[in-house]
Amino acid sequence: MVKIRLRRVGAKKQPSYRIVVADSRAPRGGAFVDQVGTYNPRTDPPTTVLDEEKTRKWLDLGAQPTEIVGKLLVIRGLIEGAERR
Repeated sequence: MVKIRLRRVGAKKQPSYRIVVADSRAPRGGAFVDQVGTYNPRTDPPTTVLDEEKTRKWLDLGAQPTEIVGKLLVIRGLIEGAERR
């Protein structure tokens, strides 16, 4: 199964994340298929940058967002809350 999930990048104790499409069996920092955005929780408010066209394409192809990415997509209006599951 293909998932849309976070990939941690950044220095020690200074995390930022890339929002990537990856095989569910791949490790968190491992290989990924496509990068669709970034997420920085250290800014106030947290910053999310998404390529909405790529994200919609992957959602239409059946990629499942993880819980955290699903919340980010709901906030951006790409999916509805009940639609995630």
